[in-house]
Amino acid sequence: MIEPIFPHTNDDVLIAGGGICGLVTALTLHQLGIPCRVFEAVERLRPLGVGINLQPNAVRELYDLGLDSTRLNTIGTQVREWALVGLNGNDIYAEPRGLLAGYNWPQYAVHRGALHMMLYQEVTQRLGADRMHTGYQAAGYETDTDGGVTLLVQTPDRGETQAVAGKLLLGADGIHSSIRAQMHPNQAPIHWGGTIMWRGVTRAPAIRTGSSFVGLGEENRRLVIYPISQPDADGLSLINWIAEIRTEDQSEWERTGWFSEVSVDRFMHHFESMKYDWLDVPSLLSQGSVAFENPMIDRDPVDTWRDGPVLLLGDAAHPMYPTGSNGASQAIIDARRLGALFLQHGVKPDALARFDTAYNTPVNQVVLRNRGDGPFGLLKIVEDRCGGHFEDIDAVIPSEERHAFMQGYQAAAGFARDSLNTAPPTLPPSPLIQMNARI
Repeated sequence: MIEPIFPHTNDDVLIAGGGICGLVTALTLHQLGIPCRVFEAVERLRPLGVGINLQPNAVRELYDLGLDSTRLNTIGTQVREWALVGLNGNDIYAEPRGLLAGYNWPQYAVHRGALHMMLYQEVTQRLGADRMHTGYQAAGYETDTDGGVTLLVQTPDRGETQAVAGKLLLGADGIHSSIRAQMHPNQAPIHWGGTIMWRGVTRAPAIRTGSSFVGLGEENRRLVIYPISQPDADGLSLINWIAEIRTEDQSEWERTGWFSEVSVDRFMHHFESMKYDWLDVPSLLSQGSVAFENPMIDRDPVDTWRDGPVLLLGDAAHPMYPTGSNGASQAIIDARRLGALFLQHGVKPDALARFDTAYNTPVNQVVLRNRGDGPFGLLKIVEDRCGGHFEDIDAVIPSEERHAFMQGYQAAAGFARDSLNTAPPTLPPSPLIQMNARI
């Protein structure tokens, strides 16, 4: 038995992982008056990453945590439009997003690192810096005979494994989760479908509405672009772009050097022909000078996220392709849904079991749906029907069919407009008062 390194933590909920999911979970538990501690592997958090989207369902939850548009506007921009464009530069599908689409909450495109640092600052201010432990990497767990749990951690300066005792353990330690690896020792390896992504940012004028999310290209070669900042005095925004190529060469996955910076010259030749009167793709990419190269990966779904007093959340539970732009949103929703179950059923393993029963199957279906390219699946339909070349998109795929395709994805991902607008809050306005008897 390893002696715990922190005293008096037996009544705390332990959160393994201080990413977006772990931090929103901590803020939610604090809102409920539930004591918790966050253990993050990185010793010093920095604003890493590029752009991500926050769907209206997740923005609603951030608003309810006190992070409203006043705060979010400082780290990103409200998305006005989602558009899918063919190789010929003509629209396949376009729709308004967020408030312009009739949602009660906007959709945001933000810098991931800026959001992460905002959440980190909120956790240290609201919970106290002594509740945020950096430099502690989750290594596993032990369930205790008294119903509690012990989180096993490792630190850079000490070789041996150390222990932290707690009431429950929430594994939010990402796609390479140690908590998930112990819970599912026979899980399949990381899944790669053949797509390589290069992510970068360029300061340039925004296109179309000035705040449009645009997917451009074909099934095996496409570009995603959207602004992640307000325009500056010169009218320039920080434009996030993701260049994607699907390859049949499975040996690509085996090479080293992923997640590193590369020159745009490495992949520019795939996109040199994408020049339109409204967008010059080669110019946009070349101004970025460097890009982060990584494979598009996820994991095969598992049939449970729970082991007694332990629950997986976020990417540790359901890592998904970014094709639906809802990975971060789903992580935020996880945290809030779990908080609601704690409110209803107490801070007990039963609440974890109810979460697993209610959400494992539907969220796993979104994971698999994203493997089919999510909303970008329209590109394959168009390519199959006309080779990607068209003058009149309605002659290729009627507007009703395109609309039904998109509505189906939004419903599966949990941000269909009417359902979201009429749904009650995940947590009531004053949950702390109602929580008193259930802790």
